[in-house]
Amino acid sequence: MQIFGVDIGGSGIKGAPVDLERGDLTQERHKVLTPQPATPDGVAGCVVEVVRHFGWDGPVGVTFPGVVTGGTIRTAANMDGSWVGTDAATLLARELGGMPVTVLNDADAAGVAEMTYGAGRGRGGTVILLTLGTGIGSALFTDGRLVPNSELGHLELHGHDAETRASVKAKEDGELTWERWARRVQKYLVHVEMLFSPDLFIIGGGVSRKPEKFLPLIEGVRAEIVPATLQNNAGIVGAAMAARAAKG
Repeated sequence: MQIFGVDIGGSGIKGAPVDLERGDLTQERHKVLTPQPATPDGVAGCVVEVVRHFGWDGPVGVTFPGVVTGGTIRTAANMDGSWVGTDAATLLARELGGMPVTVLNDADAAGVAEMTYGAGRGRGGTVILLTLGTGIGSALFTDGRLVPNSELGHLELHGHDAETRASVKAKEDGELTWERWARRVQKYLVHVEMLFSPDLFIIGGGVSRKPEKFLPLIEGVRAEIVPATLQNNAGIVGAAMAARAAKG
């Protein structure tokens, strides 16, 4: 079965049809830059562009970088504030001409995909996926069950929102070396481990393509740390999974 997935991020919006038997994209993903400001109408137009690029006409799953409940956006730390309170599922369905649309948190989508097809497959206990990108997204699992909208990137770390210190954007904005950035990520992981005692950390986002650059530099964390198997496609796959589940 193929379902379409779209992953909205703070810097880019990407999507593709997904083969849910294999948990992989059936075509190379299409990506556009996230508009600035990232308003609901502007982002919706980009989602339409990505979906129409493939001539898709069917259910669509869409991720959003913030808390999502019942298709409505509750927080939007790295998007325009006008998203808060927006019924994103209804907005996007309307802009897509009535296609069924399911919206969920971006890291939750990536986590579900990794637990089903990737690095978390078959793993019990407490598993935390962290997506390192414009911000830090998180997905928390206990014995395979998702605790939605955990938003652990907004934990306070040394007086700062953690994602302002340990995200990939923080690395790029501060022109940090891999070594300096890895130390920040290490401090963050130690803090999260103190709170949740996970058995496994899965590191996702675009940086998961380069695990050798920073994972060997991280010390003092008891939990196993692995890169995401689906890398930066996990959100797209998880979005498609959510759309299939909504379709029944």
